[in-house]
Parts: sequence; structure tokens; C-alpha cells
Amino acid sequence: MMRVSLSQLTTQFRRFLAIGLAVMLAVAFLSATLMVSASTQASLGASVGEAYRKAQLVVTPAEGKELSRKAVDAAASAPAVKDSYAERYATVTVDDGGEQIARVRNLAPAAMEPSVLLSGRYPAAADEVAVDSKTAERLKLSAGSELTVGNAGTAERGGKPAGRTFAITGLLQPSNDPFAAPFPQLLATDATVGALASDSEGPDAEGFATLQLRLKDGQDQAAAKDYLAQRLHASGAGDATVQTAEEKVTAAVAQMSGGQDQLTIILLAFAGVAIVVSTLVVANTFSVLVAQRTRELALLRCLGAGKAQIRSSVLFEAAVLGFVSSILGVLAGMGLMSALIAWARTTPEQAFATLAVPPSAIIAGLVAGTLLTVVAALLPAKAATAVAPLAALRPADDASLRNKRGRLRLWLGLAILAVSVPLLVLGAMFNLLMVAMPAGALSFVGVLLCASLFIPPAVAAAGKLAAPAGVPGRLAAVNAVRNPARTSATASALLIGVTLVTMMMTGAATSRQAFDAMLAENYPVDLAVRIDGMPADNASALRKVEGLDGVDAAVLLQAAGTITAPGTQADGWPVFAISSGDAAAVLRDPALRPQEGTVYLPELLKLPQLTVTGPGGKASFHGTTLRTGNIDPLMNSASAAPLLGSGTGGAGDPLPGAAWLKLDTALSAEQIQMIQREAAAAFGVPVHNVSGAAVERVVFNSIIDVLLLVVTALLGIAVVIALIGVANTLSLSVLERTRENSLLRALGLTRGQLRGMLALEAVLVAGVAAVLGSALGIAYGWLGAKSALGPVANVIPVVPWTQLLCVFAVAVVAGLLASVLPARRAARLSPVQGLATT
Repeated sequence: MMRVSLSQLTTQFRRFLAIGLAVMLAVAFLSATLMVSASTQASLGASVGEAYRKAQLVVTPAEGKELSRKAVDAAASAPAVKDSYAERYATVTVDDGGEQIARVRNLAPAAMEPSVLLSGRYPAAADEVAVDSKTAERLKLSAGSELTVGNAGTAERGGKPAGRTFAITGLLQPSNDPFAAPFPQLLATDATVGALASDSEGPDAEGFATLQLRLKDGQDQAAAKDYLAQRLHASGAGDATVQTAEEKVTAAVAQMSGGQDQLTIILLAFAGVAIVVSTLVVANTFSVLVAQRTRELALLRCLGAGKAQIRSSVLFEAAVLGFVSSILGVLAGMGLMSALIAWARTTPEQAFATLAVPPSAIIAGLVAGTLLTVVAALLPAKAATAVAPLAALRPADDASLRNKRGRLRLWLGLAILAVSVPLLVLGAMFNLLMVAMPAGALSFVGVLLCASLFIPPAVAAAGKLAAPAGVPGRLAAVNAVRNPARTSATASALLIGVTLVTMMMTGAATSRQAFDAMLAENYPVDLAVRIDGMPADNASALRKVEGLDGVDAAVLLQAAGTITAPGTQADGWPVFAISSGDAAAVLRDPALRPQEGTVYLPELLKLPQLTVTGPGGKASFHGTTLRTGNIDPLMNSASAAPLLGSGTGGAGDPLPGAAWLKLDTALSAEQIQMIQREAAAAFGVPVHNVSGAAVERVVFNSIIDVLLLVVTALLGIAVVIALIGVANTLSLSVLERTRENSLLRALGLTRGQLRGMLALEAVLVAGVAAVLGSALGIAYGWLGAKSALGPVANVIPVVPWTQLLCVFAVAVVAGLLASVLPARRAARLSPVQGLATT
């Protein structure tokens, strides 16, 4: 029987070509999905975790504190530590068309330095610095040039920054870290950074922001973390946190996503969906193929083959086919991800995209592809050997409501739906992804088991649309439902693919909206210009800024007063007044529309009741704390009117003013920085007076875009898998009906009418599958997004109608194209030859 199996694979390879391609694409889909998770972590490590890419452990002080020299020495001198880097920064200003804030970082030891040197060398003397290439290009600097920096502390207090000149020794690759990218990035020796920090922050500025460590070979990270925590506690830094570099990156990502690491959970959920869908597609396609060979297998039994031999033969064929196809699938998945990452890296904002191929993607692909193929072949092979050989040579009854097999499938499907659908809805409503994901997969299995119940009636109803086509149309409508099991099998292949594609499109659109809403809530103001007072010429400056390319809207604000809260950090903070119209024009968050009687506070200020003192008096207000620290305290203009009075303070000094800008979302980080400089020049303020979250939004959006780009590209694989399944089942359907089609030809049906009948039949089945799949996909996509993103964002259903119409058109055209070759083969066969077929 082994020789029979090998003969089948070599001589009848065309028969196995379609199923092999389906397995290959399913494995590529699964492997690529697993690579998405690893590549996402690698990409985040290349952006958010860029500063820690050469560290194994990172020591971070408690919020608002720094690491002392004693704590740094205690951790760095631990026996398990090989290399250490105590990181600290100084804040300076550079003349960038205005005094712009820049960060100077101390140079790390060679084994720990995270930056990439593009040209020149690293600084070695006290009067040397290296600078990122973007800043160098903007300021027309190169190795050997001189750069003058100012004292940021003096600039913040309104004085003229004291200048200090440095020689440029080299150019650095710009940082992809969203927290560092908005600023010019300078690198200097540790002594130089310490001196600059003392100049700007005072002589006590000797602390360190983080401590990065590399361990000696063979050291256990968990044990090293515990030991370092003890040494830090003994040195007075017991509140510091010791994390691995990966944990540090994950914490930073969690901070970006509202305090929870939802990205990893979403990708794991996507991998789970891929496994389930791949199983269904491969099982459905292979089952149809093996079922077609039932008569052949029964003949082998008549010639003396035993049941065990038949089963072993089929399973051996499936194992060989599955393993070879899985190898090709893994290679295809790697090629797809490589192409996607290479394409993403062509965009400067997505240059951090990194390909990672974990062993799990290769092993899971090979194991899953082989196992799925064997399991899919097991049931049909068992069915072929469960009856007597002569009985198997006769046509078998298809599962229907008239027999026990059909009723069993129906009741099993309904039971599964009765359990899984409530769990799916419950998981979505209460944001329980680990409940919603398996419930959704189980419910789809129930839908497929019940397919023979609802697909044939739906196709019969759609068949009325084919009546105008005459005899071929009427025959197509009748043939489409005459064999409910065959119709259900053909439609299910496309139903799986369309449901998956629609689910991902709906989920991606809904997730995109949720991400945008989350970013809008965290970063409601793109750019804010702090102005000393509100002189009349600011109106003309505002008009100039409004005319800049990329500025969608700009408004002027004035402080209505300051918060009076002695003993709290809120005391003395200015509260800005804005009208509802101006808020709608410039604020990203549509929910942030200041109401009368309320002061809206950044998240670090938590005051349920507060007093605001203005030039015209003082008043008490209700305080509402926002989920963002990127905005000044805000109130409605109507509430501010009694406080403003003459608009002057007690000494006649005008209250501080501000201008808020809303920018085009398509701007790059460089274009935003250019607007910052031009806005500073228009209002006559230093560049560091122009701040905002526009650059961070660009960087965070680019991370999200990379994720959605990869996920969307995977949809193409799902479409191809579905088309393979449709083509396969239609081809087998035509082969089963060879005698029937030949009889129609003998009764007068022309070749053209036969081709038209088969084409209309395919279109009817494909159209119904596309409509049903779209409806299921919309429901699954929204419920999945709700369960995954519900904890961190307000998820509102979004249906991408244009994309869904394209999916429907592709499905119908695919069904039509899938019928071309089988119809051509059936039309070319003469009636006499067809009737003689057994």
C-alpha cells in the first residue's frame, strides 16, 4: 500500500496540487501571523526600546526621583555585572531659528552605547559633542563644525541663555524613540553632561535617569535581579525597579496604550483566529478531495486491501503532502514578512520596522500544516472503510435533514451555537478577550455545521435572479440546490475566506478608530505656543501661523487666572479659557468641550474642588481630571468672564497667553518641527515655548500603521485560500456530474448554454457565500475589537462599506473564474463519452 500511496502522489499529482496549495497558503498564513507578533516586539524594541538595545537589565528610579552615585556604584559593582552604563541627561537650547530645547546624553562605554554613528567619531574631550543627522542637516552642521548651546534653565526663566561652544565630532543616526525623537539629540562625555546639568538645574543635579547593565556569561537574570534589588535597598534606593530590557520595553508600550499591554494580546488573538480558520479551510478542501476517492478506495478493498491498510495509505499520502506543503508555506510566510518589512522601512517614519522569525513560527507551521492535513484526511478515510466494499461502490446518501447523519450535524451545530454565541457576546460586552476568542471560533464551527440548513434556502432564493437568463438560468437555480450537501460544501469554502477577510477589515477599521480616539484623548492639542501676555499684535501673528502649510486651525487663549491651592503642586498653575467653538476647532478629543462651572485638569492634578483667582476676583469650580498630562488647565470662556476683569494682574502685568494649533495628520515629524520654528518666529518667542504632542502622535501612529499594514496584507492570503477551496469544490462538483451534464447535452443543451449554466450556478453560490460571510465578518470583527480594545479605548463599530463591496465583487468574480476550467472541460466532452463514464 505504501507503493500505491507514492504512486498516487507522483502520477496523480495534479489531483493533489490544489490541496497542496491550500495547505501551503494556510501554513504561510499561520507562520506569518506568528512572525507578526515577534516582529512587532522587535520593531518596538527598535523604537521605544532603542535606548536599551544593548542592555540585559535596566534599573529605573521611582517616579520623580533619580539614582544616586552610591546606588549606581552598588549595582555596577555586583559580582554578576560585566558592563554598566549610568545614563543621565542635560537640557540645553540650540539656535534653530529660535531657542529650541535639546537633550544632551552622556556617552556610554563602547559595549553599552546604543546610538549608531553614521560618520566621524564619538566625543572624547570636554568641548566635543556628536549630533543626530537630522539636526545637523537642519543647522547645516558636519564633523568639524561648531555648535553653540545655551543654558535651558536661564531660557526657561526668560533670560538670555549663556552660550557654550562645542566641536562636532560625528553624526548619529536619528533616534526612533518617540520620547526622544521630537528633540535634537546630542551626545557628550559624562563630565560634560554633568557640568551642563549643574548649569541648568543647579549644583545638586548629580543623579542618573537609569542604570543599564550587562551580565557576565552564564549568569541567571532572575537571580541577578533579586541580588541587585537587595544591593540597591542597602544603598538607599530600595524604591528603584530592576527589569529586563524586554520588561522595560513592555512597560513603555503599556504606558502608550493606557497602562495595559494590549498589543501583545491582540496579536495572540489574531494568531488564534489564524489557527482556527486555517484548520477549517484545509479540512474542508481535503475532505472533499478524499470523499471523491471513496469509490477508488472501495475498489482497493475489493481487491484485498484491509481497512487498516486503506487508512494507513490515505494518512501517509496526507502526511507527505502536508509536510512538503508546510515547508513551502513557512518559506512563503518568511518571504511575505520580509517584503512587508522592507516596504515599511522605505518610509522614514517606519524605519524602525524589524523582521523577527522566531523558532515557534517555523515549528508551529510545520507541525500544524502536517497535522491538519492528516486530521482532515482521517475522517473521510474512516468513512470509506466503515461500509462494505460493494456498498461503498454505490452512491452514498449525503447528509440531509431526512437522514440521521444530517440531523446529527444540525443538532450538534445548534448546540454549539447555543453555548458559544452568548459567551461571545458576554466576552465582548465585558472586554474579556480570553472568553470571546475561543467562543467566536467555536461559534463559527457551529455555523459551518449548520450550513446545510441555511445555505441551500438562501441560494434557492437568490436563484430567482437567474430566471431572466432563460433555460441555463433556470437549470442553474435548480442545480444549485438539488444537492444541498454539495452546495453547502462549495459555499463553505468561500464563506470561510469572506468571513475572515471581512472580520479583519471591520476589526482593522474599528481598531483604527479606537486607536485614533485613544491618541486624541491622550494628546488633545497638537502644538501649544506659550506667550507672555496677550499684546494686540498676536492677532496678526495668529493669522500668519494659520496660513502655514499643514496648519488646519489656530486659536488664541488667555489665562483667566491661577489655581489657588496652597500646599499642592497645582498652586499657581494658570487656567486658560477657551470657547466651545475654538475647542471644537483645535482639540483632537471631541469629548473635551469645556462646560461652565468646571475646570479641566491634566492627570497629575487631582482636585475635585478648586479656587481660581483672576484679575477680576476669585471663584470656586468643580475639578475634572483628564486622562492626559499634555494639556494646561482649561475652562469655558463664559465661566472665565467674571475672573478676567481688566485682564491685568495685581502689578499690572498681563496674564500669560497661549496659541493652540491643530495640524494636518499627514505631516511628518520634520514638517511639524518646521512649523514649531515658524510659529515661534511669528509670535517672537523661543522655540522651546512651542510644545505639543504632534510629533509623538506621528511616531505612535507610525507604530500602529506598521501593525495594521502587516495584518491587512495577510488578508490577501486568506482570499487566495478561499479561492483555492472554491475552485477545488467546483471542479470536483463538475466531475461528479459528468453523466448528468452529458445527458443535458444529449437533450439539446448547447455547449455555450452548459458553460453559462455552470457559470451562473457558481455565481449564485459565491454571491450567497459572500453576503453571509460579510454579515458574519462584520459581527465577529466588531465583537473582537470590542473585547480586545475595550479596556483602553471607547470602541465604536466601523463598517468599511467600500472595502466590503470590493470583497463581494471579488468573491463573485472569483466564483465565476473558478467555474471556467471545469465548465470548459465539461463542454468539450461529447455526450456519448460522458454517458459512458462510470
